[in-house]
Parts: sequence; C-alpha cells; structure tokens
Amino acid sequence: MAVPDSITQLDAILKPRSIAVIGASTSPDKMGHEILKNIIGSGFKGVVYPINPKADIILDLTCYKSVKEIPEPPDMAVIIIPARFVPQAVQECGEAGVKGAVIITGGFSEAGDEGEDLQNQVVEAAQRFGVRVIGPNCQGVNNPHHPLCASWPLLTFQGKIALLSQSGTVGAAMMDWLSEDKLGTSSFVSMGNRADVDEADLIAYFNQDPNTEVIAAYIEGIKRPERFIQAVEQLQKPLVVLKSGRTPKGKVAAESHTKALAGADAIYEALFAKYEICRAYTAEEFYDYAKALAYLKPPKGNRILFITTSGGAAILATDQAEQEGLDVSPLSEELVAAITPIIPAHAIKANPIDLTGDATAQMFGDVIEVTRNHYDTLGVIFGDPVEGVSRVVTPGANELIIFYGGADVERHESELMHLKGIPVFPTPERGIKALAQVLERKTLDAPQKPTLTVPATGRQLPLHQAFAKISGQGIPCTDFALANSQPAAVKIAQEQGFPVALKISSPDILHKSDVGGVHLNLSSAEAVEDAYDDLLAAVHNNCPESRIDGVLVSKMAPPGLEVIVGMNRDPQFGPIILFGLGGIMVEIFQDVSIRLLPLTQDEALSMIREIKGYGLLTGYRGRPAVDEQAMADCLMAVARISENYPEIVEIDLNPVFAYPNGVQVADVRIIVKEGKEKTR
Repeated sequence: MAVPDSITQLDAILKPRSIAVIGASTSPDKMGHEILKNIIGSGFKGVVYPINPKADIILDLTCYKSVKEIPEPPDMAVIIIPARFVPQAVQECGEAGVKGAVIITGGFSEAGDEGEDLQNQVVEAAQRFGVRVIGPNCQGVNNPHHPLCASWPLLTFQGKIALLSQSGTVGAAMMDWLSEDKLGTSSFVSMGNRADVDEADLIAYFNQDPNTEVIAAYIEGIKRPERFIQAVEQLQKPLVVLKSGRTPKGKVAAESHTKALAGADAIYEALFAKYEICRAYTAEEFYDYAKALAYLKPPKGNRILFITTSGGAAILATDQAEQEGLDVSPLSEELVAAITPIIPAHAIKANPIDLTGDATAQMFGDVIEVTRNHYDTLGVIFGDPVEGVSRVVTPGANELIIFYGGADVERHESELMHLKGIPVFPTPERGIKALAQVLERKTLDAPQKPTLTVPATGRQLPLHQAFAKISGQGIPCTDFALANSQPAAVKIAQEQGFPVALKISSPDILHKSDVGGVHLNLSSAEAVEDAYDDLLAAVHNNCPESRIDGVLVSKMAPPGLEVIVGMNRDPQFGPIILFGLGGIMVEIFQDVSIRLLPLTQDEALSMIREIKGYGLLTGYRGRPAVDEQAMADCLMAVARISENYPEIVEIDLNPVFAYPNGVQVADVRIIVKEGKEKTR
C-alpha cells in the first residue's frame, strides 16, 4: 500500500481525532492503565477506545477485544502489549485503517537478535499498510496544544519548544523542567528505536508546526544522514541538539542503547557548524539554549551592560561575557550623569552598575529605562531577594534576566516572569552562555576531545602511484620518480638536483620512517648510493614480507610551514575534509578543522582560519605569512578527488609545505577500498 505524505501523516499521531489504546489495563499499576488515564486527563477531545479482550469497561470507557472491532478506524493506536504480539497488532491496525502507531513496548532491536527480528516484522507490516510508527521502546508522545498526553508523566503546560528525544527519560526530564518553570512545550516525542519515524521526520514536521518556535533534540546518532541534511537545509526555526556519545567509550554506550550508529563526534561537530545547529554539551545547556532561543529577542549587537545588586555575580557575568565574545563596554559620561540621580550615592557607576543591597524593584526599573537604548542587551542580575521585580521587566525587550540567590522570592518572581514569557536564568554563567547562542548561533568547545574520524580500512596505493594521482589533479608536489636500482636512483637525483630524499614505495608499509624507509637531505651521488642500500636493507630486515615496488626519489622541498590536508570517507556522511598543522603536531595537538562536502572556497578559507595555530600561518616573529589561497585551492582539489574517485577512502598529504607564494606536497598516503586495483 502506498504511503501518503510521510510528514503530514504525523498529524495522525500528534493531532489525532481518535485513539485506540491496545493493551489498556484495569490495573492502576500497569503502564496500559497509566497511559489511558493520561490521555483522558490531558483533556483529549476525541474518542478513546481501550483495547483489552478480558475487560468490558476501563475508566468508564467501553473496551473492545480488537482494534478491528472499533466502529470507525481510529487515527492513532498506542500499543502497550508484550513484544511478541506487536507485529500482529500493527498489521491489524493497518487492516483497520489506523494511520499511526506509538509503540511503548520494549524488547526489540535493543534486546538482541530475536528482538531485531520482531522489529523488522513491525516495520514490514507498517510499510505494507502505510502506518507511521513512533518507537518501539519509547515513552510516547505529548502535544499540550491539541491536547494529548499519550506518555508519562501527565504534563499539560503549553509552550513554544518541541522536544524530540532518543531517550524517554532525557526528553521527559526536559519537559518536566519546562512545565515546572511554567514555560511548557509545544510537543514531546520519545523516538525510542526509530524503527520508522526518526529525528529527520520530526524536524521537518515541527518546522511546519505553528505552535513550535524552537526544536530541541536529544540524539545519540543520526539514522538517515542524507534525509537529516535535507531537513536541516529547509529549517526556518532554531534547532538545539544535545548529542551524546562524544568520547570513545560514550560512543560505544550510545550504540548499545538503541543499536544505532553514533559516529565520530568531530563529524557531528562539523555537521552542526555547517548548518548552524546550536549544540549543547550538557542537559543544563540543552535546557538553557532552547529556552533562550524560544523567548529571547536576538540582540542587534554584542554590547552588554550589567545592572546588579551583587558585585560577585556581576564579576562572574563579566568573565563569562568576555569568554563568549560579548563587549562589556564602559559607561559613557552621558549615561553616568543620567543614572546618578536615581541610584544610591555609594553605588558603582560603571559596567557593571552595582546598585548594592539597597536596590528596590523600582530602582531597577528606573535604571533599565534610562540605559535601555545605550546597549544591545541589559544583563539584569537580581542578586538578592528583591520583591516585585517581575513588574519592572518587559517581555520581548533587550533584557537578559538572571535571578541568583533570591530564595523563595526568587522562585515566586521567576514564575511570574515565566508566565509573562520572560526567561529567567539561575546563574550568570548559564544566562550569558544562553545569550551567546541567540546572538551568534554557535556552541562552546567540547569539554573533552572528540573522535576525529573513523579509521579507514583498505589497501594503500604504492607511493609513486599516490604521488602521480595527486600531481595529476593539479596539486603542486615535489619532483618524484621511481627507481628500481642504485644507478637509476643516482641518475634521477642528478636530474632533479640535490638535495633529494629516498622513500620506500610499498603497498604494505603505512609508516615508512618507522621501518627505516626514509632518508632525507641527500646532497651527493655517493650519499644516494649509500642511502639506497641502507634503506632497502632496513626495510627487508624490519618488514621481510612486505612487497617492494621500488624506491621513490624526490627533490627536497624548500623549508616552509608544515600543514596537513586530508580526506577520510566516513561510513555515514561520506568524504570529510581535514586541515591542520602538519608533521607530528597534528598527532600531538589534534589542532585541526574538518568539513563535510560539498566544500566551498569560503569554507576552505574558514577551515584554515579556525585552527588554534592559525597565528603561525599569518606570520610570527618576523616570518612572512603563508599563502592561504593556495592552501584553500589544495583543500578544494582534495575535495574534488574525493567526489570523483569513490574508491579512495583516505588521503593524507603530510607534510604540505606552505610558502608566501604557493604550497608543495612532500609526502602522500592514499588508501583505496580492498579489491580496487587502481583508481580511475
């Protein structure tokens, strides 16, 4: 059966007119009872059909033995029965005309091979009848605007943030925080195993939802990279992502949770940067960033003035503002004169303006009005239990509200401000970091080093073939030629001009210098003769089984700044382009930038300029700056190679010598897929 519009069909799940609860229970301690009770308690205005072959009435609703006995096909079914019965239930839903299903039950792909087989049966049945499926192994859905709560706990406060989560607990906790703060959500969807509906579908759906202004997604991995990219390319609303599995062991834990690929974290970092996705690294950031993007008006610039009763809180705010790139500029003489009559004589007339403990709500309000037009943002810090402050702040104004240390007064006033649509942050650091996301739409550096790329597997091209491939694409390389004898090596060296280098060319040796396969700075024929014999002897001794194609003779490159240009073909996202400082520094410092394809010239230049060691490229201690355009051209050429030669899984140009005019590749490694004898 053909599936209708896969996105609008999700209305059957998030805005259903009728619901069947398959597995509704008469026992209050069973999930089938709680879900049914929450659907009713949420104020759902449609018809609810409990399905239980052993009961006649549950919660005053008539029970049915099967979904096929319901007089009219319900839009959506919530399934809470043992896993082994779920495929049949989904098939019956399809036969009855049900459009969507939420499968709460666990015991599918996350539980092993038998569960994987059950999940495949669910998918097959759903696809055959065009039923969209949330889950299995999920915590359900909640749409307070409809209203509908086919989840737990029962939360009904309406808001602007749509929550999508691969973890039911993470998403429900976020929804609970928003409800507790009287901000609420537009919807909550627990994706579970994502057998059908995934984050890409839901991002596309909520991008069209009139009640949603911000989408917040907790993910452990992306199921369909191409579809995800299509969805974010069309986004017109902010997207905040909390991506777990950043570290190597965290990645393993993520993949064992829902049996889905988590991927190398640096690739996700590049993906989020490319599409201006706001990344959070902690649950608190996830909450704060979504709240800020939903309720803070984007500032016109980065100038901020702090108004406070707490000098300590203001210092913390200033420190964080400086780290985030905000400008805590001093007060003008005009502004000092304007505030002097309305603040205590002992107050500090600077930025921050410290009103001290004598401040009242009225004093805050007067200072806010006088200073509002002089700064892009007013960072208003209520550092004491100041009563009545909810009356002197304005929804949608250029105010960042921080309430820090106000005890019961803080809780009461914060709730009143939230009810007015004014976000309140509990610490200076959290408030400033959240503001930075609204201002710049970017996240902070990860607290731990991410994985860079997934190691490539395949066959190494012999060195002379790798050089030929690179130079054939127009990338400047040192002169090179393959020698199969000592006299041939000497002749090539004399033709190239001394000094030269000798390097072993073998498909079996990845690290040539580790096995004695490299001799540098050979300045005479005699030196080449000696080095040739020594090199082969060392390689035969250290790698007796390795195949040898010959010895590459290459002219030594003039001294320059060493950088690395590379490509790794990720199994999910395809070619990943890499740039950084070359030589051993890339291994020690991992100071690199990466991008996904397609790569533009501007992005290539941005890659060069965002590494921490960029100052070395711009000239230091009297040394000239290197040619950024030539490096960008090299990056673009590697990007073209990766697009034109899909059999190449890794390219490593290291070192690439960068000069004031041009670049030159001194060494290259290319890995191709096993079984590929040559590249096109």
